Amino acid sequence: MEFLTLLSFGPGGWGDEIARGALLTVELALSTLPFGLALGLLVALGKDAPSPIARAAANLFTTVFRGLPELLTLFIVYYGGQMLLTRLAGYVSPGATVEVNQFLAGVLALGLVLAAFSSEVFYAALKAVPRGQKEAAFALGLPKWQAFRFVVFPQLWRVALPGLSNNWMVLMKDTSLVSVIAINDLMRQTAIAVGVTKQPFFFYLVACLIYLAFSILSSLVLTRAEARASRGLKRAGAK
Repeated sequence: MEFLTLLSFGPGGWGDEIARGALLTVELALSTLPFGLALGLLVALGKDAPSPIARAAANLFTTVFRGLPELLTLFIVYYGGQMLLTRLAGYVSPGATVEVNQFLAGVLALGLVLAAFSSEVFYAALKAVPRGQKEAAFALGLPKWQAFRFVVFPQLWRVALPGLSNNWMVLMKDTSLVSVIAINDLMRQTAIAVGVTKQPFFFYLVACLIYLAFSILSSLVLTRAEARASRGLKRAGAK
């Protein structure tokens, strides 16, 4: 009963704090996902670009953000970005200081890491699309952008989805890192509860179960998404 009391909602328990932290964790991951995937796709296209400068820049991006620890990237974005913006603001208004929003810093840092790993998945998927598909689209008179949107991207997405699903699972776990910059996510709220109640095993077990629930739910959704993306291919193979 004591453990149930600790997880109760209201002033006597930590249920509401843990729930808010879990919700913020989901919000952070969902906010990072579109930014990271869009940037990753752009980097992948840069890797496949005819320009050597674009290819070099794209490869440098992936090398840096795949090589740096996620926590170090978070510190660089949050503290380094704050110092840079404060210095720039000082040129306009001497003595001015700028505080970077922790949530936005978390989205940016995690998004850069997600983009670096997703770009490799997108690039491999891009190479898996037969060149004849693009040539056929151009032969039909489709502009380059429409050929990519309507012909290449649907096939690229189907091939890339399993790898991107794995990146999403990693992202869900990496959100726990943002607690070090005082974002009240699930991990930080759990640590606060542990510090107050002196019940580390119980609250960390609860956090583990919540992350596990997120992973299981994500797996179910992603499995359905992969099946939907491949439904036409499967029917064609069955014939």
